[in-house]
Amino acid sequence: MKRLLDTHAFLWADGEPAKLSATAKAACEDPAHVLLLSVVSVWEMQLKIILGKLAVRAPMRQILQDWIRQSRLAILPLNLEHVLHLDSLPAHHKDPFYRLLIAQAQVEGCDIVSQDRAISRYPVKIIW
Repeated sequence: MKRLLDTHAFLWADGEPAKLSATAKAACEDPAHVLLLSVVSVWEMQLKIILGKLAVRAPMRQILQDWIRQSRLAILPLNLEHVLHLDSLPAHHKDPFYRLLIAQAQVEGCDIVSQDRAISRYPVKIIW
């Protein structure tokens, strides 16, 4: 099974794992599952770093290299099918980054590791 980490879940897993629920932490550590991080989340983090709204332990490139080297993390690219799938999503969630993550999860058949309860209004499995 593939598990798509939302931006917060990735940041917490990287720097503040105590903020993850026990279920989310177990899901991230289960070797039977592939962890995915969307390029959408990387884009969001980079924007926040540039704007001074996010501080991270190292440059994002280094953090990603560390994760890819040390775990089962794979980067999920954003493709045309993901973007076109947005037209089938009701406007329950207003955040464009989350809407793209939901579209990606649906298209790719992934669970989402997230504490954001607004996602529960979509037909996608949330792990938290």
